[in-house]
Amino acid sequence: MSTTRNVNYVGMFGVAGLFSLALIIGTVVLLFTKGLNYGVDFRGGVEVQVKFKQKVDLPVLRDYMQSKSIPLSQLQSIGDDDQNEFLLKLEKDQGDLNAISNQVSAALNEKFGADNFEILKNDIVGPKAGAELRLSAFKALLWAILAIMIYLALRFDYKFAPGAIAALIHDVAIIIGAFVLTQKEFSLQIVAALLAIIGYSVNDTVVIYDRVREIENMNLGLSTPETINRALNETMSRTIITSLTVLGVSLVMLFWGGSVIHDFFFAMTIGVVLGVYSTIFIAIPMTVWFEKFFVKKAV
Repeated sequence: MSTTRNVNYVGMFGVAGLFSLALIIGTVVLLFTKGLNYGVDFRGGVEVQVKFKQKVDLPVLRDYMQSKSIPLSQLQSIGDDDQNEFLLKLEKDQGDLNAISNQVSAALNEKFGADNFEILKNDIVGPKAGAELRLSAFKALLWAILAIMIYLALRFDYKFAPGAIAALIHDVAIIIGAFVLTQKEFSLQIVAALLAIIGYSVNDTVVIYDRVREIENMNLGLSTPETINRALNETMSRTIITSLTVLGVSLVMLFWGGSVIHDFFFAMTIGVVLGVYSTIFIAIPMTVWFEKFFVKKAV
């Protein structure tokens, strides 16, 4: 006797579609009203990571830097308070980047003494280089999605590709919306997270597509909704176990991994949840819709 649940996922497609549409519209509105908070590697500027040998209060350091007319765009502590590490992000024109970096070092030396601090990182990115990096990053996302579409069309019937691509675009768009909403820094690190999420999400989709195809071949008399419901129910335990494992690691790193990787795992955490959701409620429904309105008409 089979213990497989018989949840009617197909019946939930309409509500889930409206929910996803609302999220996408919200993302578009946020992009036009608030915009992404690009990191130094995308917008250009100077990023300095400094470690002090003695305890330094964040407000004191901020006030001192401002008194020296140093154009801070962001100042944050890194790690625990007893580590005394800070990350300074500064924006300036192309010609002044090296000068502003030297100005930071001179100001710290004047206030704390050369023997009482150490500069761990000093990154300088010009505005033109930042714009080029930004364009290359979005091109990488588009090429990854295109490559996956070709792979799915070759491995499965071409009717499966549009749904998977729609799910990937859905996931990337909503994660970008989350970064716009929270104004967390969008950097190359986050692009790497998006590429990882694309890979994870499409893997989950492929597993379910495989099961759909197997059931179609073994049960020719089943309707498309019945085939989809059976495939989703039979693979759901695997999906939940795999996703909870990845989500658990991601949450641990999000809360205890430190500020340097916090934003990366913020994206990963959202992406793992979205990957499961979009596979069930975006990729599969799009396959049904595509088959209904295009495949049958072609026949």
